[in-house]
Amino acid sequence: MANKNLSEAKKAKQDEFYTQMNDIQAEINAYLDYDENTFRGKTVLLPCDDPDWSNFTLFFAQNFERLGLKKLISTSYAPESKTAKYGSLFEYAASQSDETPKNERGKIFVLDHDTNRNGRIDFEDLEWEYLKGDGDFRSEEVCRLRDESDIIVTNPPFSMFREFLAWILGGHNRDDESTYWDSRHLGGVGKQFLIIGNMNAITYKEVFPLIMGNKLWLGESIHSGDREFGVPDDYPLEAAGWRIDAKGKHYIRVKGVRWFTNLEHGRRHQPLQLMTMAQNIKHSKHKEVRGVGYLRYVNYDAIEVPFTDAIPSDYDGVMGVPISFLDKYCPEQFEIIGISLELADMAKIKQRLGRLNGGPRLYTERNGELVRQYERILICRRRESCQSC
Repeated sequence: MANKNLSEAKKAKQDEFYTQMNDIQAEINAYLDYDENTFRGKTVLLPCDDPDWSNFTLFFAQNFERLGLKKLISTSYAPESKTAKYGSLFEYAASQSDETPKNERGKIFVLDHDTNRNGRIDFEDLEWEYLKGDGDFRSEEVCRLRDESDIIVTNPPFSMFREFLAWILGGHNRDDESTYWDSRHLGGVGKQFLIIGNMNAITYKEVFPLIMGNKLWLGESIHSGDREFGVPDDYPLEAAGWRIDAKGKHYIRVKGVRWFTNLEHGRRHQPLQLMTMAQNIKHSKHKEVRGVGYLRYVNYDAIEVPFTDAIPSDYDGVMGVPISFLDKYCPEQFEIIGISLELADMAKIKQRLGRLNGGPRLYTERNGELVRQYERILICRRRESCQSC
């Protein structure tokens, strides 16, 4: 088990990205705009966090009173080689403890009252101590903090996204290999959360049922493009975009990033403004639709809609749309039927081709040739009675 944990820690370190303050601010503001009391009276837990590096602790501590928090808890993984190049934000606190820092122990930071008696509760009032263990979010120690909290906010290592989400829902810890993903446990612990992950997580068999069941949705502030993250100094700068600032801090740009949450925000209830099928065929800006129309899938009874803004407003059948559709998904406007990974009839494709090229996908036919599409979400327009669904 020790070797496994060490291997996981090394793997996690390779996608240890530090979220920028402006991205955190923009996302939190969306929830406050919808309901200014979203965080009021709540205990917020920031696991997988390192206050020596991360902006999450800084943001929530600085805004403790504005958000109306009851308590802020932040935990970090054992420091190992995370010695800050320019000195830790909390080096000053080392004198508060007679215990020599140990690389195998994580830290816990707590904020819940005015420790310096200056009349306000903020970053300067954070109190910290060493955890008994390494700070792994799956440890019994951090699981107890999860159970105490109301809202969990963090940027978990992308490689551990599935496991982290399972942990939030109360179905997994390091000492219990079972993970509860059936419908009886989805969202069962009642925790609210706001976490960052790769957009492809939408397609995970553990994640999509939550989206389909309206128990998880995408956040408000990141809809497209890429985002810049801070990385450790020894992280390989091999991304398409990277920079080193004047202080020597390293940053990379990551594509396909999204916020995943079950916190309510108003944008997801705003219906898409769409053209009719006839209007799309005549006026669409997409050459795949304009003058062409909508192809039907060979291995599922639905039409292919390659772009979200090309969804016909008057079509009552089932449509396959890109996973980026979820950026603008309004559950009152559309119903999610499923995902091509599970619904595509691959027997028909094997019969046509004599073989399969990869996993389940939907296929269209162009000029007598089968074309394999990217992952698609199957939806239909909501009506009082949708016969096609």
